[in-house]
Amino acid sequence: MNLYPAIDIISGKTVRLARGDFAEQTVYGEDPLGAARAFVDAGARFLHVVDLDGARTGEPVNLEHLRRICSALDARVQYGGGLRSLQAVEDALRAGAARVILGTAAFTDDALLRDAIAAHGPERVAVSVDVRAGRVATHGWLQTSEAPAREAFTRLRKKGVRDFIFTSIDHDGMLDGASREEAIWVAKAAGDGSVIYAGGIGELSDLEQLARLRAHHQLRSLAGVIVGKALHERRFTIEQAQAVLSG
Repeated sequence: MNLYPAIDIISGKTVRLARGDFAEQTVYGEDPLGAARAFVDAGARFLHVVDLDGARTGEPVNLEHLRRICSALDARVQYGGGLRSLQAVEDALRAGAARVILGTAAFTDDALLRDAIAAHGPERVAVSVDVRAGRVATHGWLQTSEAPAREAFTRLRKKGVRDFIFTSIDHDGMLDGASREEAIWVAKAAGDGSVIYAGGIGELSDLEQLARLRAHHQLRSLAGVIVGKALHERRFTIEQAQAVLSG
């Protein structure tokens, strides 16, 4: 399993939200490149970068920060937030993203999802299934749809989506641990694709649990884990996390 340190950007700063609430944000740095560099210098090979301004407004706001990170550092960056047009997808890829993450658009614009996959391949277009109380949340997590999360995976797979990001909003930024049951059904829902799990990681034991689930339950689709607040607050190191996930 791969580790994806998270860099969430608001107003040019690195932040973390609590349960997706924009009113409850903690600033961890004045420059996203500095945060990214610290992760990569510590051994990170992948980065998860989210333009929270873009997620809220509906169009990318922080592409320049993405460009700076991708040009300065040797890491594969996945990028999401406000990518609701084919032009925005192409701009993010040109800025250096190894792949883009569609969230709201994947549930509201079938044509965009289809065209993005056709133009760039399923390996460069992942979809984020962000879940609150079992339902899919969209528009920067400000709206919760009636779509059950489990059904969303099935529909998206039929549309050609192969790679997923799953975020448990109820636990995001709370450091209260990953849900064993949730991780199992999410991995199974991804089918023969892949899913990266996010939400609640607070201790190394949370990563150990996910690694054990993947090994003991043959959950090969569980491909990675996104960790934000726990790394920013130095609850464990990049090296320790990667050792656990590779073990």
